Amino acid sequence: MSEILIGSNPDSSEIVITDALGNPMPSIKPKEEVPIEDRGRQLPNPSGYRILCAIPEVEKEFESGLIKPDEMVKKDELLTTVLFVVQLGPDCYQDKSRFPNGPWCQVGDFILVRPNAGTRVVIHGKEFRIINDDSVEAVVQDPRGISRKFI
Repeated sequence: MSEILIGSNPDSSEIVITDALGNPMPSIKPKEEVPIEDRGRQLPNPSGYRILCAIPEVEKEFESGLIKPDEMVKKDELLTTVLFVVQLGPDCYQDKSRFPNGPWCQVGDFILVRPNAGTRVVIHGKEFRIINDDSVEAVVQDPRGISRKFI
């Protein structure tokens, strides 16, 4: 099993990322600002039976007009159960024995999933999730008004 250790050099203000043996790991340096028209090209293409989904904008106010605290908005985004299907992987819904009635969703659908489903990725400040094709629990026509039940 490999480990990644993050430490700092006492002689420098630079943070050094090393593996378990102390060897420096390659760094990913941010490039210059990407023009807005090129940002869509940076979305990952889901592989296999995976689905790329976007997280819809979360309401920043309560119905009464009061503004939600930033922590609550962040939690709503993190635990959202409604996703927007952006792209299907090439093997989605191809297994006829598992999906005898065909695909459960298609590009452009709003879907319901479990709150912690998928891999989270943030691209230019917008969160996306990559989920498995069998993680879809329902397709929703209008996601407004649907929220997660908090205990």
